[in-house]
Amino acid sequence: MGNSAGRSDFEWVYTDQPHTQRRKEMLAKYPAIKALMRPDPRLKWAVTGLVLAQLLACWLVRGLAWRWLLFWAYAFGGCVNHSLTLAIHDISHNAAFGTGRAAHNRWFAVFANLPMGVPYAASFKKYHVDHHRYLGGDGLDVDVPTRLEGWLFCTPARKLLWLALQPFFYSLRPLVVHPKAVTRMEVFNALVQLAADATIFALWGLKPVVYLLASSLLGLGLHPISGHFVAEHYMFLKGHETYSYYGPLNWITFNVGYHVEHHDFPSIPGCNLPLVRKIAPEYYDHLPQHLSWVKVLWDFVFEDSLGPYARVKRVCKVAEDGL
Repeated sequence: MGNSAGRSDFEWVYTDQPHTQRRKEMLAKYPAIKALMRPDPRLKWAVTGLVLAQLLACWLVRGLAWRWLLFWAYAFGGCVNHSLTLAIHDISHNAAFGTGRAAHNRWFAVFANLPMGVPYAASFKKYHVDHHRYLGGDGLDVDVPTRLEGWLFCTPARKLLWLALQPFFYSLRPLVVHPKAVTRMEVFNALVQLAADATIFALWGLKPVVYLLASSLLGLGLHPISGHFVAEHYMFLKGHETYSYYGPLNWITFNVGYHVEHHDFPSIPGCNLPLVRKIAPEYYDHLPQHLSWVKVLWDFVFEDSLGPYARVKRVCKVAEDGL
């Protein structure tokens, strides 16, 4: 194992991303899919329940020993906070209140952000648009690792460390790959988050704040749900740059596993993505799919052909124009 047999560069392609053409074909063949482009009426209630669950957990952990606090941060809080990041993902596509009330979606995402301990929602939305518009775009899609990551994290031990540090890479990579000006919404997100953290600290002390931060760091790091980070776009099979997973973890992740379907139709909320596959099975059933996010993580660590370099990249027109 190691870099002697691993990749030394990304998989460069000179074609457009496949989802744009697939979307056109499918809408022409199945116009009923357009009816699925509507808000998820249950999303706001699910998010509210998750936020309240973490608030209750903050009260419960205030007297726990540190080892048990970290245990529950991984086993329970990590699942909840990771689920909330995926709710924020859906909300970034206006799935909570619809495109006609975009501001409501932005504010609600800040509310969903509260148990994470650090501001995230506004910055995520700012960059996630580019991930869909310029999938794999060099210098545009910040979901793709940097060359430094590809070169450095090339052995099983290093890839394991890279997986554990995913929250840091996802936070810092945009500042290197495609820095953008700070928006007023990001400032608002940060101020609300700081106020929430300060309130929890004032009410119950340090341990609940550490619990929330640990829930985010552990839940988004080396955690079974984090398999979706790798499963979605890392090239497990040459010629395929997006993969779906149809297993039970979709129940607590807002169907993020239906990822080919999501990139085909970003405006369809997670709750309706299984219906896309049901309407147009011939577009999905033959594609390679993942059966286990845990196995995805295992294969990523121990297969020489997989690593941060195992991503499809392309030079998009906007990048060429310097815009």
